Amino acid sequence: MKSPSHRNRDIERQAGYLKPEHCVPPPPRTGSDTMWFIRDSCGIVCGIITWLLVFYAEFVVVFVMLLPAKNLAYSLFNGMLFNGLAFLALASHARAMCTDPGAVPKGNATKEFIESLQLKPGQVVYKCPKCCSIKPDRAHHCSVCKRCIKKMDHHCPWVNNCVGENNQKYFVLFTMYIALISFHALIMVAFHFFVCFEEDWAKCSNFSPPTTVILLILLCCEGLLFLIFTAVMFGTQVHSICSDETGIEQLKKEERKWAKRSKWMNMKVVFGHPFSISWLSPFATPDYGKANVYQYVV
Repeated sequence: MKSPSHRNRDIERQAGYLKPEHCVPPPPRTGSDTMWFIRDSCGIVCGIITWLLVFYAEFVVVFVMLLPAKNLAYSLFNGMLFNGLAFLALASHARAMCTDPGAVPKGNATKEFIESLQLKPGQVVYKCPKCCSIKPDRAHHCSVCKRCIKKMDHHCPWVNNCVGENNQKYFVLFTMYIALISFHALIMVAFHFFVCFEEDWAKCSNFSPPTTVILLILLCCEGLLFLIFTAVMFGTQVHSICSDETGIEQLKKEERKWAKRSKWMNMKVVFGHPFSISWLSPFATPDYGKANVYQYVV
């Protein structure tokens, strides 16, 4: 006995329900379409808050803890490490936010496009009634992006974008680098408190002792919250990649119709083939090579 959701999907798959005459051909691409950006007020605010919180951590780490430190080697090492990780985190955030996650062309469910597919008798296709597009397998419609997204995992307001086929690598790197700088900041805060308790607080910072304590406590709260949140997200994303099942597919318990691959091959599908140091770079676009994104069970 099929559930109502399965029956609805079966109806959606019937060619007779495509109704291509109701679809307007997609507009031609212009120069303004080259960069992907979602105009969602909530997502934009969340993205700005993310950057401001990182800048706040930068300020406290550099001006409150490192510059007043007497050990030059300690300041240089931790300053280069923290700023390098923070730069990679913000770069990963920008790539996750401004990369097309795998949007299906809007309004392509036209009669001409359907005829160009040369569908075989009885062959099943999907049509999204919201964006009027032929929807590939494993694609889902996002109500915020207003597009169907290939291998959509979820919509994240903190990056103001969907996490999908083309930007999942950058989202994973973003969560990893934020977790690392949060952990690093917590270690430096603990060390700074220990040193300042042993010495005179007035000599421990360029700010007054009450201001220093407040700034460090706020950074400690921020680092702890971000560490927990991003570490959980990072682990969830890695598990989703290794199991080759997106968050939506797990939530809806959709029937698996794609071939099972090894966990290592699934990692290559997202981060690129073969394994290299570019896996850790938000500036390197994944080269899938032999790692086929779609392998379906016939």
